[in-house]
Amino acid sequence: MDTRTTLPAAALALGASLAVLLPAFASATPAASDNLTRVPDRTAITVIDLRTGSITRTPNASEPRPALSMVKLYIADYALRHGDRSITDLDLVEQMIRYSDDFSASQLESKYPTAIDATAAEFRLTDTTAGPDWGTSYTTTDDVANFLRAKLRSDRGSPIFPLMATADRVASDGTIQDWGTSTVPAVTGSKWGWSDMGSPMVASASVGPGFVVAATTFGPGDIQTADVADAFSTDTHKP
Repeated sequence: MDTRTTLPAAALALGASLAVLLPAFASATPAASDNLTRVPDRTAITVIDLRTGSITRTPNASEPRPALSMVKLYIADYALRHGDRSITDLDLVEQMIRYSDDFSASQLESKYPTAIDATAAEFRLTDTTAGPDWGTSYTTTDDVANFLRAKLRSDRGSPIFPLMATADRVASDGTIQDWGTSTVPAVTGSKWGWSDMGSPMVASASVGPGFVVAATTFGPGDIQTADVADAFSTDTHKP
């Protein structure tokens, strides 16, 4: 048996479990506050406290940057809620979120060509725009974080969250998925993105008990990890 076809059911069950757990630990939101002011311009970060609704962000958090694989979250949500609910779609969603598989994203985008724009309109992601293909789309850390917050408010049982929670350490192209927002304490699930062309660029977005956080960096994963760590550091004496 192809076990991948059974994962959507498991994802739904895990999603229901996470829906129960997330609000119970709302006080676990990590503190970023003033530390974000010292994050270099190369990195944009948005943190939302789900308990209070407060948003902490770098000044460039609304700057449209290449969406990389963050846009797969938007495509996945559209396919899950507005698609044909086929096993094929569910399998492609799994491959996109757990393994960041580009071919799966291209297949779903071909099937649902308005997915990115429709999701941006529905969730009021005002700085998200679709390109000629998903890989040339733009978004912001504000939009990614607000999308995840809206999903947690209205659709906590979405398979997106358990798939983020069970993301594989190794992506479909062999990339190790371990940087950025996934290193924030208490994170329960993450999605990563990276550029395969030109200068290095990475993105990551994570959810945790009581918070969501998104980041993009013009640079490699270890640089984003360092910038995120600095943003959440308790060392107030750093410059």
